[in-house]
Amino acid sequence: MDKNKIKKGLGRGLSSLIGETKNEIDFNKLSISDLVSNRFQPRKNFDENNLQDLTNSIKERGIIQPIIVRKSSENISKYEIIAGERRWLAAQKAGLHEVPVVITDADDLKSLEFAIIENVQRNDLNAIEEAHGYQRLIQEFSYDQEKVAEFIGKSRSHITNSLRLLTLPDAVLRFIETKKITAGHAKILVGLDNAEFVAKKIIEKNLSVRQAENFVKIFKIKKKSPKESRDINLQSLEISIREKIGLNVLIKNKKNNSGSLVFEYKDLDQLNKIIEIVKSNY
Repeated sequence: MDKNKIKKGLGRGLSSLIGETKNEIDFNKLSISDLVSNRFQPRKNFDENNLQDLTNSIKERGIIQPIIVRKSSENISKYEIIAGERRWLAAQKAGLHEVPVVITDADDLKSLEFAIIENVQRNDLNAIEEAHGYQRLIQEFSYDQEKVAEFIGKSRSHITNSLRLLTLPDAVLRFIETKKITAGHAKILVGLDNAEFVAKKIIEKNLSVRQAENFVKIFKIKKKSPKESRDINLQSLEISIREKIGLNVLIKNKKNNSGSLVFEYKDLDQLNKIIEIVKSNY
């Protein structure tokens, strides 16, 4: 794939993305047991009610849209689902033995792109799954936020705000994934030291987003003294680095121009990424 060619995925749809693969596309039927889940699938939660509705539809009409698959790199006798995992699960519940598939040649990047496009088009992802999908494009495939925004067909600010949700505590992320709070609530909590406490209060009091905004004002710092204001150039540099590597960065500079550069990481994968960046450049 030409990585210099930025694509608008949502604008063109899955059929157009399939057509980008250089190899000939095969239409076929495969046994359900021949398929395995997509390891790049951003969606982790499948709503049982929606899945049952799809199961009932498949029982009546069969599978109308084929499942897109590629040969599995981990098991040569299997095919990995690129798009259509929900159809595959529903087909199992419906008692089908075979499913219609499109067999195509796709690398790992294309597989992740397919999965994100399909789910975002159908609004199937919760806010955290969506953010993790964008994060993988940035961290594993060297996308920047601008390229993600153009590919997905969303605004740059949407991508930025989506990724910022991942800075929230794990407990708050679980509240979003289980639909106890909405993405609108979550955006208000970003940057709060006591985000988990506030999230629990939002749930307990069943606050709307507007009510939650008023509630969190209690915990906002009202004023900063002139001495606390930070150099705008340093802030701009922090933002530039953060967008480039996908990690929070803090630059502390003293009057004598000595100081420190702090990288924040949430797990070992992010720590290893920082180490690899340093090793590859020094």
